[in-house]
Formats: sequence, C-alpha cells, structure tokens
Amino acid sequence: MVNKFIVSEYSSRPPSESGRVKIAGEPLYDLARVQAIVEDETRLLTWTEKCRKDVFKLFDDDLAEVAGLIQCLKASDYIDSEWCENGRNAMAACDAYSIRRMEVIPATGKAMAVGYFLKFAIGKAGNLVLLVSCHV
Repeated sequence: MVNKFIVSEYSSRPPSESGRVKIAGEPLYDLARVQAIVEDETRLLTWTEKCRKDVFKLFDDDLAEVAGLIQCLKASDYIDSEWCENGRNAMAACDAYSIRRMEVIPATGKAMAVGYFLKFAIGKAGNLVLLVSCHV
C-alpha cells in the first residue's frame, strides 16, 4: 500500500480508500480568504495534469483569468467538498464551486452564458491555492 500525503490545510479524517470521497458539511475554506490569496495569481497553482490542460485550453495558461473567475465566486456558488488526488501520491481536501458568467465568444462576437466548475484547496502552509479542476 502506498501512503498518501496531505498537502491541503484541511487535513481532518483523510479517507483510507482511493479516489474522490465527499466531505460532509459546509465549505472547508473561507471563500473571502481564498479570494484574497489569489489576488496575486502567482499564488494559484494548477495541481493536477488535467487541470493544467484545461487551463491551457480555456485560458491559454493565463492564471490571472482563473484568479478572476475565483474572484467572482459567491458563497451561493458552493457545491460540495471532497478529497482529491493528483496522481502523484498526494491528497487535498477541496471545495467545489460552479459559476455562470456572460462572455463574448471570439468566433461569433456574441455574448453567451458560460458555466465553469472550479475545485480548489488552500495549501498546507496557508499561502497558496491548489487548483484541482477548472473546466466548463
């Protein structure tokens, strides 16, 4: 059995099984605190390979765009919390949010509502946001 190490600030009751495991209750991290951390987009880290690919595809690797999405989140956008793995023996307890915003689509020049799913954790040291998912 491979031991997983926890990289998130929240570390209570990690699961013994692999994969995603829901964490009951309220958000694990204060949203205003997360938003304050990502005011400096260099403190936002794409933590999984899939997330890195999605951020590249959606935002051409511009983490300032992703930080802007996080800045737009409201408490009512919260979905749930769960344990996530990054494929390199690490686990993070994450909060998931969903947001819809109007965007102009470059190919058509027309505005349409685009929905985004974001999942993140505050790192163990408390000064970094680990972005686990960012996709439409």
